[in-house]
Amino acid sequence: MMRTRLVLILLGFVTAGIANAQQPSNTQFPPGSTMERLAKAPTIRIGVKYDQPLFGLRDLSGQPAGFDIELAKLVATKLGFSNDRITWVETASANREPFLQQNMVDFVVATYSITDRRRQVINFAGPYVVGGQVLMVRKGNPLRLTGPKDLAGRKACVINGSNAQNELLTNYKDVVVVPFDVISKCTEALKNGSVDAVVQPNTMLGGVVSRDPASLELAGDLFVREPWAIAMPKDEADFCQFVSAVLRDADRDGTYARLYDAILKPYIGGDGKLPPLDPCPL
Repeated sequence: MMRTRLVLILLGFVTAGIANAQQPSNTQFPPGSTMERLAKAPTIRIGVKYDQPLFGLRDLSGQPAGFDIELAKLVATKLGFSNDRITWVETASANREPFLQQNMVDFVVATYSITDRRRQVINFAGPYVVGGQVLMVRKGNPLRLTGPKDLAGRKACVINGSNAQNELLTNYKDVVVVPFDVISKCTEALKNGSVDAVVQPNTMLGGVVSRDPASLELAGDLFVREPWAIAMPKDEADFCQFVSAVLRDADRDGTYARLYDAILKPYIGGDGKLPPLDPCPL
């Protein structure tokens, strides 16, 4: 808990500096563009997670905080929105696509991995972080688990609607898959012995372990590449280009590196550089 508070305090100093340097944009957007439409709205609606350490979690004042939240604020700022005009919409892995398709949010930044299946129904700008699937086990790894093949006949917890769930159900059918809607429920199930492991990206589970390193650890090598990106509706190719430009600008001016170093690097490592971005659809 003390380590979590330290991260939140450090994040506060970093983001305060960024907020002071970046005021809402007065940019004029092309007539008829997605950006023009969004900029005219009274608020911008952003889908995020409230249950994901390091990326999207409520801070000590009850506001969302984390790496995803800060990237979402960067995009909102470039559209002309101050923080008090952002409407945060809590999302779970299973409802991210429906929220976009049903116009319940304008875009989503919620540990959202790019897959070919998802590209059929939504657009992605990114990736902004690339990790891989890994196992989280009880401290000391008493079952000596090193990868998904070791989970045959055992119970593995996943987040419902996640890429990990699809991977296990498709390629490791001997695993007993236990889905929950949020990572905290998987973590509790692991701690009380209801499941033998949790399978999710290392970028996600590294944050969980950072909160309780005395009880939890990561095990084995990464498997299945996990590129996380910012998502928007399928018909908004122009907005994909806009968000990609925001990410590139943040990388060039050092904003991305400052956020990465303050929030992620102590727990998941990495060089703090934006990964190469996938092209947006035409």
